[in-house]
Amino acid sequence: MDIDFSTLKDKPVHFIGIGGCSMSGLAQIIHANGLAVTGSDMKESAFTHQLKKRNIPVTIGHDEKNVHGAGLVVYSAAIKPFNPEYAYAASHNIPMLERSKLLGIISSRYKRVACIAGCHGKTTITSMLALIMQNTEQDATVHVGGMVDFLDGGVHIGTNDAFITEACEYVRSFLTLHPTHILVNNIDDDHLDCYRDIDDIFDTFVEFISKLDSSGILLLNQSDELAYRLKEHSPCRIVTYNNGPDSDWYLNNVSFNELGCGSGDVTYHGENLGRLELTVPGLHNLRNALAASAFAYEVFGVDVATSIRSLKNYKLAGRRFEFMGERNGVKVFHDYAHHPSEIAACLQAAKLVPHNKLWVVFQCNSYTRARTLKDKYALCFSDADEVIMPDIYPGRDTDTQGMHARDVVAAVNANSAICLYIPTFEEIKDYLHKNWQPGDIVITLGSGDVNKQQLIFFED
Repeated sequence: MDIDFSTLKDKPVHFIGIGGCSMSGLAQIIHANGLAVTGSDMKESAFTHQLKKRNIPVTIGHDEKNVHGAGLVVYSAAIKPFNPEYAYAASHNIPMLERSKLLGIISSRYKRVACIAGCHGKTTITSMLALIMQNTEQDATVHVGGMVDFLDGGVHIGTNDAFITEACEYVRSFLTLHPTHILVNNIDDDHLDCYRDIDDIFDTFVEFISKLDSSGILLLNQSDELAYRLKEHSPCRIVTYNNGPDSDWYLNNVSFNELGCGSGDVTYHGENLGRLELTVPGLHNLRNALAASAFAYEVFGVDVATSIRSLKNYKLAGRRFEFMGERNGVKVFHDYAHHPSEIAACLQAAKLVPHNKLWVVFQCNSYTRARTLKDKYALCFSDADEVIMPDIYPGRDTDTQGMHARDVVAAVNANSAICLYIPTFEEIKDYLHKNWQPGDIVITLGSGDVNKQQLIFFED
């Protein structure tokens, strides 16, 4: 389905779940195209506050009256058919569009469409690229799947022919996009609730890159085996990064300061183009910065000096190694990491941050992940001193699949890490308050509601 925007001049486009990071960005893009936009969500958030600042009305709570008179209803994958707004629109023949399809339609309206794909690191690389582009004269439209401070949300409405967006593999949604250039950071066994296995995931990435034509650029992380294997299926020019001199782009002389923040010489075909220095911790973020710099150069012709200068001021997007506060001399951080690969990278970065003891509170999001990734969870916490797990956050699952948090805890303990099952965050707070010491750090991990639940750690 395409959108004839001229038919919507007198009727609003209504977004069900407008407070989502992607949905709020799409609403702003549609609004900037001169269309009336309304939206609803179950609760207020930083995204709904930004929408209201931009004069986009948001209703808290779902009610069929919210879609009365709408010319188009946009909904996210989280919205079910029994939602009253969805049900009303469907029964009254109001045109409806799923979020990813709208994103695809929007992408089709730009001449240059740069897509950042991969199972991990998309939001960070996209936001880094957005910051780089802010320091050029190329006013690209940007769509990021997270809260980014310098964007005041997750979107920038540009004025030229370029569109930069995350390309998410969940439920194959990136197949709706119309890319002219693609970056693939990695391919991993996430989202096994909608994919058969890792081969199914890889095949879907193959289908995605097949959308490129011979004039496109495919930037591949050569240190990731599956991402690099896409070269065998590329219809266009391939550029590689991240695997030392074997890659087109790589880092030399990598080092970390006393806060765990990395630096390294950006090297292109053996030539040192300048030293990249970050104020965020971890080798993975340094490599993400290299990817963003390489993509900016290859796709948009941005010189590396501009990227280095821009990224010196980069701050991570929300829920990415986010400092939440301090209590009794203990610093508390949060990271969205929920897949074992992400957890291992995050804890490698956390280990570089000065501390006495590193506590980890990991909330597993979904019984599917607990079942399919249990053996990998068993191995990814080696950099932690002590791990605590509450009950599993169901996420999209409606069936426990016979899994319990205790099963994951047992797997971790079998591999020598100290891991405790403590079912509630209230009980976790009590345990931490009795046992943490000044100079310790706590990092909470997960894509569920752990970032909100952890706030009680600061209470008496």
